[in-house]
Amino acid sequence: MLSLQGLPLFHLYGDPPDEQAFDFIHIETISSRSSVHNWTIEVHRHSNLCQILVIERGGGEMRFETSATAFTAPAAILVPARVAHGFWFRQSTEGWVLSFTEDVARLFGERSSEAIARLNVLAAEPVVPMADIEQVNRLSLLCASLQEEMLLSREGARLAAHSYLALIAIEVARLAMARGPSGAVTLRTADPIVDKLRDLVEQHFRSERLLDFYAAKLAMTPDTLNNHVKRATGVTAGHLIRQRVLTEAKRQLVFSDQPINEIAYDLAFSDCSHFVRSFRKYTGITPQAFREREGKMS
Repeated sequence: MLSLQGLPLFHLYGDPPDEQAFDFIHIETISSRSSVHNWTIEVHRHSNLCQILVIERGGGEMRFETSATAFTAPAAILVPARVAHGFWFRQSTEGWVLSFTEDVARLFGERSSEAIARLNVLAAEPVVPMADIEQVNRLSLLCASLQEEMLLSREGARLAAHSYLALIAIEVARLAMARGPSGAVTLRTADPIVDKLRDLVEQHFRSERLLDFYAAKLAMTPDTLNNHVKRATGVTAGHLIRQRVLTEAKRQLVFSDQPINEIAYDLAFSDCSHFVRSFRKYTGITPQAFREREGKMS
């Protein structure tokens, strides 16, 4: 089992993190990086990179936080920034890996960035199956065109790269929406207050759990913030805070050898029993039982 410190934070896989990366777009074939790592991409995170994978042939298994999901071609895979993920690919697998910093979406302007900005929501279920070869052919052609623009660096290449990224994101978002039971998911404009709340939670969740703290940072009352988030996302602001703490608890249980009492301390619970009660309340299982069950998949 990995130690928590052994859950790497990369820029691109194998490269040191680059917190200053801005307007970054990178595309490569799946085989170019995976083949030199024995077709296994160990569980890791990116602090500011989102990724879209296009699986043309083959398949494998994805680790997404503490869950394992099998995938087979043709498919697309969505990986938001900061999510723990890894891959095992069959050696026959071919396709593309597109990586881009979150700020790229903002460079398009509000309307044309909607598809990219909503990918984090759609990525709650990261694997997006495709119905036929024509769908993957469209995406593959866009990916190949993006790679050509990046490699040749011709006049207007940056604008062309942004345009191809937007088209790829729109295509994948459409596919992701179509898999819903009624097509009810829509490409609503990303909500700036929810985005700011998520950023604040990411910075402070270890020490700040009270809604009052986040409401004050956003110059809102707790009730106003809760109601706004509920309208925008369907869940309360308090739920978003609890889920971030729960996600971190699951990571540490699965990807570290830390004793449970140390995890409770790291996450600022008053004591271990409080952590156990809270974890069981929201998952229906104790931290130890979760570790034993999910650890078998590591």
